[in-house]
Amino acid sequence: MASSSFSPATPPVFNREGYHIWVVKMRTYLQAFDLWEVVNSDVEPEPLRVNPTVAQMKQYSEEKSKKHKAMSCIQNCVSDVIFTRIMACETPKQAWDKLKEEFRGTERTRQQQLLNLRREFENLKMKEEETVKKYFDRIMAVVNSIRLLGEQFNEARIVEKVLSTLPERYEAKISSLEDSRDLTSISLTELINALYAQEQRRASRSEEHQEGAFQVEAKSASSTSAYEGKNTWSNELKADGAGRYPPCPHCRRASHLGKVCWFRPDVQCRFCKKMGHVERVCKNKGRPRYNQPQQPRAEAQVVEEDND
Repeated sequence: MASSSFSPATPPVFNREGYHIWVVKMRTYLQAFDLWEVVNSDVEPEPLRVNPTVAQMKQYSEEKSKKHKAMSCIQNCVSDVIFTRIMACETPKQAWDKLKEEFRGTERTRQQQLLNLRREFENLKMKEEETVKKYFDRIMAVVNSIRLLGEQFNEARIVEKVLSTLPERYEAKISSLEDSRDLTSISLTELINALYAQEQRRASRSEEHQEGAFQVEAKSASSTSAYEGKNTWSNELKADGAGRYPPCPHCRRASHLGKVCWFRPDVQCRFCKKMGHVERVCKNKGRPRYNQPQQPRAEAQVVEEDND
């Protein structure tokens, strides 16, 4: 009873593109409603016998209506532009064959397409920087294109292709699989999962190694920076035996530290209010201020004092 209520979704409408995919979906859709045989064989139901029963009449009517149901499915699963190509067809098989002839191409064209796809499959090889998933997707894209053209392509051939085209970094894993089981019977899913697991472990170890190296490098750089800073500070504060300091960055003298220099750019003279020197060495100190009577004063002398 559950199967009688099954109602599959309508296949996508065919509009010139993706014919091979549409054919696969449409065939399954017709099979779900027991209509594929009507499209594929175009067989008429057997005529009723003399004095048929009610059940026989009902069955004959149902078989007869299958053609119309199949035709309705095909017509409603194509765009209006495609519909004009099959609207003159009287049976679903005629409509199906008409679409096949126009969009699948001739047998010669199909064989050429298959030849190109087989050549592409044989030339596939995993790149050094490529992941297992990406390589597997590339392989299956070609394989599925071959299958859509109607050619059988078994899984064992795909497994053999993967094993023979892996980079050297997977040799250890392949050897391990050979020791544990027969590679001629391994499934494609099992092989890809095993390779993917190894790839994840290698990536995890690489991240841990890089993180450890970064921490060591950061610790080393921090220690070196602290040592150099401490050494620089000690050298700056320590005078040599003659009482000399490193040259002052402001006045270039070796008698004091830069932070106590009288000529620092960040100090302001309390006499002339200018930046760059202290009052003690101000050259304007002996001169009268603006709007004040001039009085004779002795010329100020700059006395260099040692810093305590």
